[in-house]
Order: sequence, then structure tokens, then C-alpha cells
Amino acid sequence: MSENQHELKYSKIFIFWYPLALTWIMMSLEGPFLAAVIARMGDVKINLAAYGIAYSFGLVVEAPIIMLMSASTALVKNNFSYRKLMNFTVYINLFVTLFILLIVMPPVFHLIAYKILRIPAEIAQITHVATIFLIPWPAAIGFRRFYQGILISSGLTKVVAYTTVFRLTFMIITGLVLFNLTNLKGAYVGTISLSTGVIAEAMAAFLLARKPIKEVRKSEIEENSDLSYMDITKFYIPLALTPFIALSAQPIVTLFLAQSVRPVDSLAVMPVVHSFTFIFRSLGLSYQEVAITFLNKNAKAYYHRIRNFAFMIAAGSTATLLFITTTPLADLWFIHLTSLTRQLADFAKAPAMIMSLLPALTVFISFERSVLVKNKITTPITIATVIEVFIILVTLFTLIKISSIPGAVIAATSFVIARLFANAYLYKPMNKSIRAITT
Repeated sequence: MSENQHELKYSKIFIFWYPLALTWIMMSLEGPFLAAVIARMGDVKINLAAYGIAYSFGLVVEAPIIMLMSASTALVKNNFSYRKLMNFTVYINLFVTLFILLIVMPPVFHLIAYKILRIPAEIAQITHVATIFLIPWPAAIGFRRFYQGILISSGLTKVVAYTTVFRLTFMIITGLVLFNLTNLKGAYVGTISLSTGVIAEAMAAFLLARKPIKEVRKSEIEENSDLSYMDITKFYIPLALTPFIALSAQPIVTLFLAQSVRPVDSLAVMPVVHSFTFIFRSLGLSYQEVAITFLNKNAKAYYHRIRNFAFMIAAGSTATLLFITTTPLADLWFIHLTSLTRQLADFAKAPAMIMSLLPALTVFISFERSVLVKNKITTPITIATVIEVFIILVTLFTLIKISSIPGAVIAATSFVIARLFANAYLYKPMNKSIRAITT
């Protein structure tokens, strides 16, 4: 074992990783908190369903900027690369803002909601207004992810967690104020709170990143000093397509759920199940930038430690979620904390159990992606996502047509099967990249 390998202890990886894990966990608490607020307001099923659909629209629009954190972590090395990627970020944020403005235009929304997705009218009307409140959401996320990437590459992962504290605080305050002092519908309270939170986080990230930005701009590192917009585009487009393709499947999943067995129940519980399981999946998502950072420092010496730590996260996160969903702790979450009715809580348990496998699979795919990003090989990441979405849709279509299984259970099953296929596809290009960076 080399001397450099001794320098990277698991404790060092943990100290670097846990603030990012806390950041993602704090973000993952948004969904359960807002679902709990909405569940305590009128027309619970309709507003939970409308909030879930509006949120899925927001995720689709947000998708092109999700990977800006990875891009910023990997590419920003000096003043030249900082200015290039900053301008690139502005252009993408402008694009996603125009995109969501297009979606909420009445003729376009009517086409999507009523003609394509066939959302029930009472849900679609609320969804439209709720989506309007998400207009500032994607651009705010774009800017904060760009700044957070710089904080991560500068080793300031704790500061990233501080920015998310701002987000969660403002989101909670907004939700509670609107809940107690207004008569707004629950779905509206949810999306207004989301937008307020990410705007606060973006402002905090900008303010807290000023010092590391100054240091980056003074850096004499030559790497990426000739970075062009074409280079950034070639690197980033496959990354951007990855979440866009994945999240674009959400409205299609909604379409299938609306045509499944127990459609309203499925539409109501899936946002709750998704947000609950996301708490544990977030541990894997938070590891991607950690692996990129350490592989950038010394891939040959650090690879095995980074890989082994990923296995630890995978085992711990899936085992914990599986334990909760198969014991009375599930009632504590779904009934006492989320305030679902007994009927909806019992209905939510089966898909939650099935999705207990997703945290481990998310860790593995994040690790595979980090190795490829380190080598600036991003196309396989997009192909894996296309495969994943294809498997989700085929599984949904087939099982809904030929079985009487409730839609939520079918959706959960399709997510797990599809993620297995995506992991399997990335294994070969990841191994090839590992050989390139460790020999």
C-alpha cells in the first residue's frame, strides 16, 4: 500500500462527506414536511396529488441544471475556467426559466395536463397554479449548485451544509406562516415554500462562496486554462441530459398511475413514499462530488478507499430503510409524522418496502458516474439513464395492462428494476475508466 493511500483514511472521507450527506438529508426533509403540512389542510388527496404533479414538473424543468455542481467541482480551477462556467450557468438558468414559463402558459398546460397526461380536472386546476409558484425555483437551484461546487472543490463541505440550513429554515417558516395565517390550498403552500427556500439558499451560497471564489480566481493552476464553451458543452450536455431524461419520465409515470388500479390513492401516496425513500437515497447522491474531489486529487492512491466507503454507505442506507418499512416504525412515519390516514398509510407501505433497495443502487450508480466524470467520459451516463427510463416505462405499461396490482406498487417495482439495469450498463465503462486512472 502506498504512502498516499495511508494518508486517505476513512475518517477523512467521512469528515469530508458527512456535511454533504446532511445537506442532502435536509433537502430530503422538505418533501415529508410539506406533505405533512398539506395533509393537515383541506382536500388532502387532491392537494397531495396536485403538489406531487407540480413538483414533478418542477423537477423536469430543473433537470438541465442539476449537474452544475458536479461540473463546477470538476472544471473550475482558475479565473478563466470560473468565468467560462459562470457564463455557461447564466445561459442555462435563462433557458430553464423560459422553459417553465412556457409550461405554465394556459394553452400549453392545458395540452399537457388534460390531453397528454389526462389528469383529473379537479387536480389539474390546482396543479396549474401550484406550478406557477415554482417559476423562480429552477434558476435559483442552478446558481446555488454552481457556487456549492466551488465550495466543495475548495474543501468547504461544511459551508455547503450551512447554505442548506438557510433553505430549510426559510422553507419551514414560509410553510408554517402560510398554513396558520392564510386560506391558501395545500398545494400552493407547498410550492411557495419550495421556491422561498431555494432562493434563500442561492443567496447564502453566493455570500459564503465569495472568499473561495477570490482564491480560485487568483489560482495559478494551468488545468482548464484553455477551456472553451464547446468543451464545456461537450462535457456537460450528456450530464444535463441524464437528469432531464430521468425526470421527464415523472409526468409519464403520472399518466400511468392515473390509469392504474386505485389511481387517486397511488397519485396521493407516491409523493410521500418518494420523499421518504429520498432521505436514504440522498446519502448516495451526496457521495458523487466527494468521489470526484478525491479522485481528482490522487485517483491511483485513493480509488480503493473511495470504493470501499461507497459499499459502507450502500449497506447502511438500504438496511436502515428496509428495517423501518418492515416494522411498526412505518406507522410512526406515515401516520404520526406525515399524517396520512390509516388507509393511505397501509397502502404506502408496500411500495416503500420495494423501494428500500434504491438507496444502495443509488450509491453504486453515483460512484460509477464519479469515475466517469473524473475521466471526462459522460456519454455512457446518459445512455444508462435512457435505458433506465425505457425499463421504467415498459414495466409500467406492461404490468398496468396485464395485472390488477395497484399503480403505486407497480411504479416502485419499475424504479428498482430499471436502476438495476442502469447500474449493470455502467459497470463496463466504469471498469475501463478505473484501469485508466489507476495504472
